[in-house]
Amino acid sequence: MENFRQIMDIIGTSVDGVGVLIVVGGALSATVRLAVRRVQRAGNYYVTYRQDVGRAILLGLEFLIAGDIIRTVVVAPTMQNVAVLGLIVLIRTFLSLSLQLEIEGKLPWHCDMPNAGQD
Repeated sequence: MENFRQIMDIIGTSVDGVGVLIVVGGALSATVRLAVRRVQRAGNYYVTYRQDVGRAILLGLEFLIAGDIIRTVVVAPTMQNVAVLGLIVLIRTFLSLSLQLEIEGKLPWHCDMPNAGQD
């Protein structure tokens, strides 16, 4: 059982690492794209840059939440750790919803209705 916990701890930490790499890689990629757009003088590059960075942060947050869940539930499932995990998930969920609203201008559960109002 101890080997299983060690393996899950390594997996949880690895998933966290992937989340951090996604955020850093996405920010670097967005910055490179910003530099290329500025050289080409391609329109409204600031909004696109913010959206690119926001998407990287959103995806990275998903991986960070998954890593926390794996480590808390499998490695150290005490009531205090589960409560802390719940608080972390609430904060990260709020951040995700805020970023989603900032990037797309709508909440995730609102879908576009292309034929709405047309008969």
